[in-house]
Amino acid sequence: MRHTFLTVLIAALMQFPAQPLSAANLVAKISLSSQTMVVKQDGVVMYRWKVSTARKGYVTPKGSWKAKWLSRNHRSRKYDNAPMPYAVFFNGGYAVHATYDLKRLGRPASHGCVRLHPDNAAEFFALAREHGLGNTRIVITR
Repeated sequence: MRHTFLTVLIAALMQFPAQPLSAANLVAKISLSSQTMVVKQDGVVMYRWKVSTARKGYVTPKGSWKAKWLSRNHRSRKYDNAPMPYAVFFNGGYAVHATYDLKRLGRPASHGCVRLHPDNAAEFFALAREHGLGNTRIVITR
């Protein structure tokens, strides 16, 4: 009886091939109005974090992009060598990255990038590297 159950179970599981991790779909959806980022993996919400996007006089672009490149200890050439740790670049010089200005998370404060708590930025950076840039999408909406 036990042997039959295992045979049926194995046969049933073989009908659903394992999807390699590299084929996973990682989406970071940033809402400018709520100053939040929701990270979904294969359509399942994994994280919901506070962010800071562009303050008055600056712009965080709206749209949808694949992640382009990663920089673990990036420094801004445009803004006085400002630290941009765990940067996931998605559109030219725009990136999702860590900030140490934690009191401003949850409201506009940046020059246009999407800022996260360092722990959250490190997690998103690791997920983007793990899943691959081509499988990582950043979506920014009003």
